Amino acid sequence: MSQVLEYSEKVMDHFTNPRNVGEIENPSGVGTVGNAKCGDIMRMYLDIQDGVVKDAKFKTFGCGAAVATSSMVTELVIGKTVEEALKVTNKAVMEALDGLPPVKVHCSLLAEEAIHAALWDYATDNGITIEGLEPPVKDIEEKEGHESAE
Repeated sequence: MSQVLEYSEKVMDHFTNPRNVGEIENPSGVGTVGNAKCGDIMRMYLDIQDGVVKDAKFKTFGCGAAVATSSMVTELVIGKTVEEALKVTNKAVMEALDGLPPVKVHCSLLAEEAIHAALWDYATDNGITIEGLEPPVKDIEEKEGHESAE
């Protein structure tokens, strides 16, 4: 028997009218993460100038919650410094979307990791260190378990 998931109006809005879809030409950083278990793949593009995220775009292959979290996380990081962008957590993404069903929490982890992966790419390309930034994971299954937002 399939389970009916309840999504907030904000999740539905960001799914049906996603913000910042696409690619950035000559991005400062690109990060790609996935979840082998559910098949979601998220690619995040950042345009960083003078240490500030000027633009963020995404391409996501996945469920509605994956699209919604991708859309929301781009809105949350645009205009922030790289240090502030690094502090945008999956919990912040879920709160901004008025919550996610428990079985979709991994989508917010994907969004957080995609931003971290793009910041890592930016830092590596520019030979800089962003305090607190760790090497990205390719599959969020590697992180799930000890970073659950339950």
